[in-house]
Amino acid sequence: MSAGAPSGPASPSRAGVFLRRLASSLVLWTVVVAALFSPHPVLSNAFFLLVMLVLAGTGLAEFYNLVAKRGLVCFKALGMVAGLVLMAATFAYLATPRGSGEPLAPSKANDFETGFLVVFVLGLCLRQFFSKRNADGLQAISTTLLGLMYVPWLLNFIQKINFFPGVDGRFYLIYFLVVTKFSDMGAYSVGSLVGRHKMIPRISPGKTWEGFAGAIAFSVGASLAFEALCAHRLVGMTMPHALVLGLVLGLGAVIGDLIESLFKREAGMKDSGRTFPGIGGILDLLDSILFNAPLMYLYLRHVLTHP
Repeated sequence: MSAGAPSGPASPSRAGVFLRRLASSLVLWTVVVAALFSPHPVLSNAFFLLVMLVLAGTGLAEFYNLVAKRGLVCFKALGMVAGLVLMAATFAYLATPRGSGEPLAPSKANDFETGFLVVFVLGLCLRQFFSKRNADGLQAISTTLLGLMYVPWLLNFIQKINFFPGVDGRFYLIYFLVVTKFSDMGAYSVGSLVGRHKMIPRISPGKTWEGFAGAIAFSVGASLAFEALCAHRLVGMTMPHALVLGLVLGLGAVIGDLIESLFKREAGMKDSGRTFPGIGGILDLLDSILFNAPLMYLYLRHVLTHP
């Protein structure tokens, strides 16, 4: 290179990328956890709802941008409005005190959500019916519905964990976030240090089997450690359950990461956005959480408790 030639910006090291990724995650989730345990319930609930709306709205916008980059059509405005309404309506339904003083059964919340999705599908069909320019109705309806179900609907299971009846859902929410994020950290750190054997290069060239093993090891370790420290706060949790959940959530986190990588690869994008340094967009932060939230909820409802 000649002396006068400008040099491009130096690529960050893997250690630097990992540290930025870790710092961004710690800052975000520390704020969320601090808000959950605020001594003022109104303030705590308001902040919780605000975070859920921001995550759902930004994540959904990023998903629809991936759809546009892929050259597909969708009803972005209708999907965005419906996604935010779904989050807010579910929060209002779960957080509103019952007149009898009895907690709301999980099945009732699921019925409410199902009703909303039915209305949304009918609304999408009517939207296409009155569209005069869009000739790709099947495509627009499919991509819009997928966006709503992939981001707000899956994210909504966080609310159902937080407000789960008969337990302190905040601790199960923290447990699920800790185990999921430890899986992410294990996959990234072990894969970066000793990763040699590619896992699924056609979807994500950077994922390795060594990273997968690290994800499982870190998630199981975090699950067992959390159970040892906070078992009295986790109704129904025992060491065997912690072992099973560590395996399930570790595997789920890897699959969730690969699913988002598949979407980004089809759209020709490396990151879904640039919201967080070292991570990318909201979807890059939520990919494993979106997949694991319903797994945690289903295990909590059908295995750990019997409401």
